[in-house]
Amino acid sequence: MKLVAVTSCPTGIAHTYMAAEALEQAAKDAGHEIHVETQGAAGAEALDPADIARADAVIFAADVDVRDKDRFAGKPLVSGPVKRGINHAADMVAEAVAQAEAAPAGPAAAAAPAAPAGPRLGPGGKLRLWLMTGVSYMLPFVAAGGILIALAFVIGGAEIANVVNGGEFQGTTYEAITDPTQILGQAGIAGLMFAIGGLAFSMLVPILAGFIAFGMADRMGIAPGVVGGLIAVNVGAGFLGGLAAGLIAGAIVMALKLIKANQAFAGIMRIVIIPLVGVFAVGFIMLVLIGQPIADAQAWLTDWLAGLSGVNAVLLGVILGAMMGFDLGGPVNKVAYLFGVGALASGDFTVMAAVMAAGMVPPLGLALASVVRPKLFTQAERQSGKAAWLLGAFFITEGAIPFAAADPLRVIPSTMVGGAVAGAVSMAFGASLRAPHGGIWVIPLIGDPGGFIVALLAGTVATGLCAVALKTAWKSKAAQAVDDSALVTI
Repeated sequence: MKLVAVTSCPTGIAHTYMAAEALEQAAKDAGHEIHVETQGAAGAEALDPADIARADAVIFAADVDVRDKDRFAGKPLVSGPVKRGINHAADMVAEAVAQAEAAPAGPAAAAAPAAPAGPRLGPGGKLRLWLMTGVSYMLPFVAAGGILIALAFVIGGAEIANVVNGGEFQGTTYEAITDPTQILGQAGIAGLMFAIGGLAFSMLVPILAGFIAFGMADRMGIAPGVVGGLIAVNVGAGFLGGLAAGLIAGAIVMALKLIKANQAFAGIMRIVIIPLVGVFAVGFIMLVLIGQPIADAQAWLTDWLAGLSGVNAVLLGVILGAMMGFDLGGPVNKVAYLFGVGALASGDFTVMAAVMAAGMVPPLGLALASVVRPKLFTQAERQSGKAAWLLGAFFITEGAIPFAAADPLRVIPSTMVGGAVAGAVSMAFGASLRAPHGGIWVIPLIGDPGGFIVALLAGTVATGLCAVALKTAWKSKAAQAVDDSALVTI
């Protein structure tokens, strides 16, 4: 059989490429030919149209909306979440082959209806898909803007914002810079980095809202979603408002697309009518109906975060850390991460430090366990452990996935315990972080770096000890099957 596949995940870093590799290996093992398009963070190198034309079936392993799905119309389709592509690639390949064999051939095939555009999901699954699509497009703005702002503070000091926004800096009172050409001359490179990072960071909510709507209603949802997100920012509704604006915009555009226009008006509907009505309707709802209540809720959440101290702060660290270690880059992990980003945008920098420490711990802890007690791990897991050191150091939680896929009942509790320990210790020390990503590269930007490193070490050791204890007390079949000859090669 000739197969084609598309893999994608919210971050487009690890899951996307791991699923692609698993599908390629599964197809090769089964004697089939496959070409995979990875719609990841580095962009997508599109499948050759000739390969699509020759394909007997299509596989989607995706947690976000697959781009340009129309290319695959009429082909038998198997679809599922990206983790299924990683953990059960052989099953997806077998299902695709079965569907291809059952598909009509010849003239009947040409008359066959187009394949479904994606996985058949319930309301909860669709909501998750839409939200993860928005998160996927937002994350580059988070990383670029947040790290630029953090570097600006490192170079220019904590008061560099006063040069750009107005206030006192190094004994001089500055007016807010209204002419962007003055920034470099008046504030130097640090001020320029702060201004650019601030602009990138200001786009988080509009991009989130725009691409949630895109996930729901395709390209026509972007304009109403972005406008709704901008209104959410202007009225102080923040991330909660952005989520609401994106969902409302998507729903409105989906409803408008149901209106059947004759051929003469079809083009106008898509280019003028739907964007016009969509933008006005979303703007009206956000400004008049729900914007202010959401803004009040956002303000309450910000005040609650700012008021956390002592036991309450540590408890928050435990909860967020456990969430970071639960599904290792999946939806629960992303909720905790976005909570940290939201706190960052609100001026609370301790939550982001706890979230990053907890997210670095799972791969580091499992890498440590595979070195301390190699006999408890298969040869493949020990090889994954070598890469996990680097992935964990760079805050790529997905580096723990090979371990969790092979032994979830022992590994996931271990990563949750380690994440909870790291989050709690970080919050107890009051470590703070102005950058939303970066791993070891942004440690110089951390307030109380010693406390952060202690949290990281404590979480790593806790993960490793828990994994070793669970695997020792309750050995998996895979670990029991490791032969002595493989151990000699360590």
